[in-house]
Amino acid sequence: MITTEHNERRLCATIFGEFTLADFKEFEDAVNYRLEFKGQVNLLLDLTEMIQYTIDTVWEEIKFGRAHPYAFKRIAVLTGSGWIGSLAWLSSMFTDAEIKVFHDLHQAEEWLAA
Repeated sequence: MITTEHNERRLCATIFGEFTLADFKEFEDAVNYRLEFKGQVNLLLDLTEMIQYTIDTVWEEIKFGRAHPYAFKRIAVLTGSGWIGSLAWLSSMFTDAEIKVFHDLHQAEEWLAA
């Protein structure tokens, strides 16, 4: 399951449980909407409650990143897991965005606001 929220400064996406293809499509729609009306996106991606993801979701993420390499300005990945940090590194190959992994929400928000 995914929730997304927007404000003037960023898009926040939080994943709960399994990150599925339907969740990714919802995320993709939110990003495309934001790009159309605000331009480049700062993203807070909260994965602290994510348990797993599906392979088709990973494939869609790679395709989206290759099609939109300049969509994101900064991506703050919030996680309590080391393996998620590895996924963030992998994602950095498909985007021009600055990507940084955080374990503290306040620090992630400060970095995005800077």
